[in-house]
Amino acid sequence: MKGRNMTRWRDPAKDPRQEPKSNLITAQGAERLRGILDHLSRVKRPALSTKVGEAAALGDRSENADYTYNKKELNRVIARIRYLTKRLDELQVVDRLPADTDKIFFGAFVSLEDDDGEALDIRIVGHDEIDTDKRWISVDAPMAKALLGKEVDDEITVQTPTGEAFYTVADVRYANP
Repeated sequence: MKGRNMTRWRDPAKDPRQEPKSNLITAQGAERLRGILDHLSRVKRPALSTKVGEAAALGDRSENADYTYNKKELNRVIARIRYLTKRLDELQVVDRLPADTDKIFFGAFVSLEDDDGEALDIRIVGHDEIDTDKRWISVDAPMAKALLGKEVDDEITVQTPTGEAFYTVADVRYANP
């Protein structure tokens, strides 16, 4: 599944270094996660189980690379199924537009302009939907936190690794859920 930018969830109560993540997700993101879970459960896991069984039937498992590889892959798929099942239960699907679509809230597509007039288009999504190629950022990211509640022509300041960055909100729009 190339291009997948989902990260592993860690319980903040067990890892104090881990800042709590919001449990918001767009309807499209939830559907995508359900599709991945369905594929792993109905296609990938049964196929790997069959391969493990066939390799085990060949005899000595200690020197059977096919058995070892497929068993590890099966365990990885089972762990991913467990994770996705738990995560989907925890997520809150945001499937409607905000009351005020002139302001920036979860799910917004935002066009920004920096001091040099360079444009930056981003979307504010849930932690499980981050996609750097599409410029979809987490609602928990500093940029998103600075943008929430703002509207067109508002200015924001964001702390970056190279110093402060200043942006002006050029446009706010939402996809129809």
